[in-house]
Amino acid sequence: MKTDTIVAIGTALGESGLAAVRVSGPEAVQVVSRCFEPGGPHNLPIDKAPSHSIQYGWIIRAGHKIDEVLVAVMRAPRTYTREDVVEIWCHGGRYVARAVLETLIECGARLAEPGEFTKRAFLNGRIDLTQAEAVVDLIRAQTELGARIAANQLAGVLSRRLNRVRDGLITVLAHLEAQLDFPEEDIEPADVARLTGMIEETVTEIDKLLATARTGQLIRCGVKTAIVGRPNVGKSSLLNQLVGRDRAIVSPVPGTTRDTIEEAVDISGLPVVLIDTAGMRDAQDLIEAEGVRRSREAIDRADLILLVFDGSEPITPHDVELLESTGGKPRVLVVNKIDLPRKLTLDPRLHPVVEISCKTGQGLDSLQEAICKTVLAGDVGSGQAEVMINLRHKGILTRAREAAIRALKLFESGAGLELAAMELRIAANAIGEITGHTATEDILDVIFSQFCIGK
Repeated sequence: MKTDTIVAIGTALGESGLAAVRVSGPEAVQVVSRCFEPGGPHNLPIDKAPSHSIQYGWIIRAGHKIDEVLVAVMRAPRTYTREDVVEIWCHGGRYVARAVLETLIECGARLAEPGEFTKRAFLNGRIDLTQAEAVVDLIRAQTELGARIAANQLAGVLSRRLNRVRDGLITVLAHLEAQLDFPEEDIEPADVARLTGMIEETVTEIDKLLATARTGQLIRCGVKTAIVGRPNVGKSSLLNQLVGRDRAIVSPVPGTTRDTIEEAVDISGLPVVLIDTAGMRDAQDLIEAEGVRRSREAIDRADLILLVFDGSEPITPHDVELLESTGGKPRVLVVNKIDLPRKLTLDPRLHPVVEISCKTGQGLDSLQEAICKTVLAGDVGSGQAEVMINLRHKGILTRAREAAIRALKLFESGAGLELAAMELRIAANAIGEITGHTATEDILDVIFSQFCIGK
């Protein structure tokens, strides 16, 4: 744990009304005192200011006033880092914020590393590792849904669930180790059943958390959604409708779209990256052939397919080919042009099928609902999801589950309490890696390197 005093700009650089410069560490108050001049008789020098007070004044550098500021003084331990923290609110702009930062460095602070404020909050016991990761998720959240889930994790919802799992494993482990210390005391059959049930409960809880991994990744990174279909079925028109503006060129001439077009939208709280693709058909020239190739790549890397059909025309061999080639991916079948006489017939067993008109906007609400339902399976949309684990959590939980299953089999077979206890210890330590109880310095460096400087 580093004990020096750090400083960083906590707001984005550029023209703005305000910028915040944060200082944390044992010398935070003294560092700011060296360059702060109170702005009037009712404002105190920083080293005389009470905790959680705001003082008005000026930042002074080499005898010159740099900027008119407000300074918040917060003394340990009731701060973000549990160290003395001073925040300076100055005017926004590249020069002013940078000048204040440089002045504080000249007065004894060190420029903070990425995520160092939050890392100190973790190392000082204010938050655990899952809450620290939630800070990044909250900053990067693209939608209300993503922000809500990150806020739940920051509030400790995931931590409490993981701690219950770890406590259950440690309880069983304690019983087994007691038996190993006193082998003359046989484990009663009732105790065997109870301890076995506790291991099974932890495995069930781990399974519930693992089930949120895919959805959590989609909410954090966005759902890559390819709009696919043969030429002139209305793919670009659908993109424009979902985006809410004319993003793609729309023309009655087949093959207008020659390249993929991507646009991010918020659909009922779900971040969706729409990919408009070239019409799938036998290419008429080299440029169109390249567009079709890129379209196939988009289909391969998509999380969801919107397969669009022209409802005013009978189904074609190209439609059938797309039905077959996209059958292995999550998809929504979209029948467009329902404002025209219907000539298309689809197998009613192909679900979900949504009928829309890009011309009138009819059915678009139903399409958005179908997208969310297909991606989220109704879990988040119904308000049941509290947390969504990330890829790091998934790998560790998988390892913990495997160890718990091995312990369960060993315990039930009576093959050796020592081996069962070892597997339970592996599982408990793995859970501790997620919350930070058993995390190594290398793991911490990787996690906090993802943060921006100033957080």
